[in-house]
Amino acid sequence: MPKTKKIVDNPDLLKDTTSQAVINTNSNAVHMRRAQIALGKAKDEEFIQMKNDIAEIKTLLKNLGKK
Repeated sequence: MPKTKKIVDNPDLLKDTTSQAVINTNSNAVHMRRAQIALGKAKDEEFIQMKNDIAEIKTLLKNLGKK
């Protein structure tokens, strides 16, 4: 059975004395971080989509200029 110790500086963290792993017991912070990561990914995808749209508009404008 794993033994844990509280970390002095942060009461939300426990240290497993067997594996030396640090365990976060604050599930709200974990959910907030996951939401933050998802938001960052969504912004990156939106940026990539905008770049692709601009490239397509440039191509269409160049083709209009050739006619």
